[in-house]
Amino acid sequence: MIPLAPAALRGSLPPLVTPFRDGAVDLDTYGRLVEWHVDAGSHGVVVCGTTGEPSVLTLDERKALAETAIAAAAGRCQVVVATGNQSHAETVELTTHAAAAGADAVLVVTPYYIRPPARGLVAYFTDVAGRVDIPVLVYHIPGRAAVGVDIDTLAAIVDAAPNLVGMKHAVADLGLVTEALVRFGPEFRVHVGLEELSYPMLALGASGMVNAVANIVPHKIVALYESVVSGTFAEARKLHQELFELNRAVFYDTNPIPVKYMMCRLGVLPNNEHRLPMMPATDDVARRLDAVLDRAGLL
Repeated sequence: MIPLAPAALRGSLPPLVTPFRDGAVDLDTYGRLVEWHVDAGSHGVVVCGTTGEPSVLTLDERKALAETAIAAAAGRCQVVVATGNQSHAETVELTTHAAAAGADAVLVVTPYYIRPPARGLVAYFTDVAGRVDIPVLVYHIPGRAAVGVDIDTLAAIVDAAPNLVGMKHAVADLGLVTEALVRFGPEFRVHVGLEELSYPMLALGASGMVNAVANIVPHKIVALYESVVSGTFAEARKLHQELFELNRAVFYDTNPIPVKYMMCRLGVLPNNEHRLPMMPATDDVARRLDAVLDRAGLL
């Protein structure tokens, strides 16, 4: 693996939601969200991750969001651009664009729906990573992509692509985290992709979190990370427990429906607009989310 700076790809990197206004992507609000995370102490942001609804965006919109985030961050926090898409050609286009635009790294989801064999995954990631000279992370989310990556497949990719430096791991498999860190060393960046597993994965040696709930309470996610890194595990457990209900609330409906509702309720988003086939929260879900926010002391 290529060497990374000690702080590179570590910490809380919230996956930004994509705001809409009158059917169009609201780039002004998006830039303000980046600024908000910088002020909250987030170590970086992720553009067009699952929470950013890339499947409802055009390639041009995804490129514009990447450029907006990079400009708004202005080097004050890391910008990781999720560039995986439904075809190899589109993934290459988005990946090379992100690198040219100044992204710190790219996050590439496993090709979804098609369910390729392991050898196809190795060839795919090797090819994509070989087209850029910035760090590349595998996005492992079998619940959405319908394809998983085992340790041997991951090792084959790491061996073939020197700039493949880590993964976002969005599955309840703590064993793979330990396998990866033992096999590739502690410099291999594992980012937590499931909110409820943030504390345990960090305790095992994960390098950071890409947590949707950081769109609601970014400062608390930063505090959780810093507590584990500093070895104050009692404080980390306390934060983990305080975040527990919020973490679950994110999935009261398909992500990011609950997240966008809560952000709008707290005034972080100016409106709660969605694109089909996504929909706003139902009245029942909204009531449940209001109760969670109230118990969290956020209303």
